[in-house]
Amino acid sequence: MWDWSYTLFVLPDILKALKITILATFLGFAMASILGLILAICRRSQYKPLSMAVGAFVEFIRTTPLLAQLYFIFYVFPQFGLALSPLAAGVIGLGLHYSTYLSEVYRAGIDSIPQAQWEAATALSFSTRHIWLKIILPQAIPPILPVMGNYLIGMFKDTPLLSAITLVEILQVAKLQGSQYFRYLEPVTIVGLLFLILSYVSSLGIKRLEARVNH
Repeated sequence: MWDWSYTLFVLPDILKALKITILATFLGFAMASILGLILAICRRSQYKPLSMAVGAFVEFIRTTPLLAQLYFIFYVFPQFGLALSPLAAGVIGLGLHYSTYLSEVYRAGIDSIPQAQWEAATALSFSTRHIWLKIILPQAIPPILPVMGNYLIGMFKDTPLLSAITLVEILQVAKLQGSQYFRYLEPVTIVGLLFLILSYVSSLGIKRLEARVNH
C-alpha cells in the first residue's frame, strides 16, 4: 500500500538531489553541443590525418559503454595526476560520450546544405569563419534541433549511471532510502515521475525553441 507519510518524508531528499541531476545534465549537454560541433567540423577537414583520427575517436567512444568511460575518467585519471570531483567527472563523461552522437547529428545537418552554396560562398571570397557562422550553421542547425532534444532527454535518463562514481543523484537517493526503510515503492515512483516531468518539460522547451528559430 502507498504510504503518504513516508512519501512526504523522502521527498525533500530526492528533490535536493534533483538539483545535481539537472546540473549534471545541462552542463554535460552544453559540453556535448560545443564539442560535437567541433568534432563534426574536424571530421569534414580536408586534412586526412585529422579527419581519420577524429573519425576513429568518434567510433571508439560510440562503441564503448558510457559506464566504462565514467569509471575510466573518475578512477583511472587520478593515476595520471588528474583527480576530478564526482560532478566534474560525470559532466565530462556525459559531455564526451554524447558529443560523438551529436557530431553525427551536426554532420547530417551540414551535409544537407547544397554544394552550390559552398561553391558560391567560396567564389565570393567569403572567409571560412563567415561561411560557417553566416551561411552554413544558420541553415544546418534548425532542422536538427528535435534530434538534439532527444539526446538531451536521453542524457537525463543516463544520469543514474553517475551513482557508479559516487555522485548522489535522485535514483541513488531513492535506492538509499529504500534500503534503509525497506520501502522502495514510494521513492522509486517519485523518481520515475520526476524523470517523466523533466523529459516532458525538456521536450516542450525544444519544441518552443524550434518554433522560434523557424519563425
